[in-house]
Amino acid sequence: MNGRLYLVPAPLDFGCAVPAPLEQALPLATLQVAARLSHWICENAKSTRAYLKRIDAVVPLATPLQQQVLTELPREVHKKGDHGPGFDAAPLLAAALQGQDVGLVSEAGMPAVADPGSSVVRAAHALEVAVVPLVGPSALLLALAASGLNGQNFAFVGYLPQDAQERVQRIRQLEALALKTGQTQLCIETPYRGEALRRALVQTLQHNTRLAIASGLTLQDAQIASRTVKAWRQHPEPLPDAPAVFALGR
Repeated sequence: MNGRLYLVPAPLDFGCAVPAPLEQALPLATLQVAARLSHWICENAKSTRAYLKRIDAVVPLATPLQQQVLTELPREVHKKGDHGPGFDAAPLLAAALQGQDVGLVSEAGMPAVADPGSSVVRAAHALEVAVVPLVGPSALLLALAASGLNGQNFAFVGYLPQDAQERVQRIRQLEALALKTGQTQLCIETPYRGEALRRALVQTLQHNTRLAIASGLTLQDAQIASRTVKAWRQHPEPLPDAPAVFALGR
């Protein structure tokens, strides 16, 4: 019999100076499943070992950390994404075809959502390997729920362009769609570029458009605010150095 592919969420504190207590960020049942796995598909082996060490402090690992088998996704998957054709993830699931349960994990949040991993999930379905998503935090859904914006109709658009002119054009496109259809538009940014995106959104969007920004979700210093752009212009304080989700709509 084939093993199963477990989608193991990670805490949202990756890259933050102060980590969140693991037992507060993830359910015990999720940590218990993760603790018994010994084969992993991951973005980065070093950060995954650090995550497993944190799990071990709460629920002892069934297999010692030194004996865990960690397989990294190729670098091109990180750069170009793996939600389309062109990358065959089936070889990564060899252990599952031999009866071993395998964990898929990303740097933060749910793997394959705003992170690589969809090719592995797609390959698992093709190989008749059962896919089991575990409960854990998703920054997108937490931010949407806390935004006061339309949670019945929304779209996640990933990262906006880094080029200033292209970014302004994209912001205007998303705003036009949101105002016309009522569909909330969600995007994300890394901590070191979050403040630049905040400024671009506040400067570009119409004053009555609503903008919600959620940073450091699940952390003690989490900040969540939802205001009209006009009100944001009256609150020019910069974002803290933490991962952020941006939502705009009406």
